[in-house]
Amino acid sequence: MKARYTLSLLLLIVPLTVPARSFGEEAIQRIKDIEYAKVGKHALLLDLYLPEAKTNPPLLVWIHGGAWRAGSKSNMPLIQLVKNGFAIASADYRLSPVAKFPAQIHDIKAAIRFLRGSASKYGYNARKIGILGSSAGGHLVALMGVTNGHPQLEGDLGDFDQESSSVEAIVDYYGPTNFMTILKQSTPHGLSVRVPALQLLLGDDPTNQPKLAQLASPVFHVDAKDPPLLIIHGDQDPQVPINQSHELHGAYKKHKRNVTFEVIHGGAHGGPEFYDTARIKLVEDFLRKHLADKIAPVNNVQQGK
Repeated sequence: MKARYTLSLLLLIVPLTVPARSFGEEAIQRIKDIEYAKVGKHALLLDLYLPEAKTNPPLLVWIHGGAWRAGSKSNMPLIQLVKNGFAIASADYRLSPVAKFPAQIHDIKAAIRFLRGSASKYGYNARKIGILGSSAGGHLVALMGVTNGHPQLEGDLGDFDQESSSVEAIVDYYGPTNFMTILKQSTPHGLSVRVPALQLLLGDDPTNQPKLAQLASPVFHVDAKDPPLLIIHGDQDPQVPINQSHELHGAYKKHKRNVTFEVIHGGAHGGPEFYDTARIKLVEDFLRKHLADKIAPVNNVQQGK
């Protein structure tokens, strides 16, 4: 009788010691510090996020902000998209204290070529790639998208020269788009941030480097072949005037290209509202529509169905 009582007690206790796994918990594989190119002794690195529940997931690339002079690939705010079936590469690039423009765009184009050439190794689908970024990263992804094949901006970094650096969808979160107008549009606070940042990036004020400033400005490159674009910008942004996004939106409309402009009313320069459920769904729907593969949701619970 005592032995039977002891066994029953153990059966009650043991299950309580087994770690629980939530139905909403997702397995994500993160591969850190993959070297995609090298400039002298400077290694260019990216982190890769892979959804373990998805075979051959479509690839997105995230480019961080930080006024071109700061920031890191480790700050990647789109984990929900990985849970929803996308692979995401978050890439570092040479910052402006290390190298002036166009080094940053050369680096990112090298990252795209590397990622295309490494698709079979890591198990994602890179036939079509979406690129996303915020602030300075928003500027760089917009410039990437509208300069596919541009001879001055392509660069020759990395070991995958045979691969294309083209991207097929762009999501620009509040990025500068026209260096010839941004200072005139800026608030005093914006000028205090933007003037030194542009001087460091370009080597001088944009007005003293007009050719380089135009080369670095997405609005001057828009043409009838550019990929679909989603712009997200707050109408109270104190650092990057929303008029910068209006200019890019207008250039896309002029050339009859596919563009969506989401204004966050009351939104400043970033914040959780840019990555809330509604905006993540907006971004995901945009990417589902314009990238090659249709991505089925991982499960209905995650999608709120």
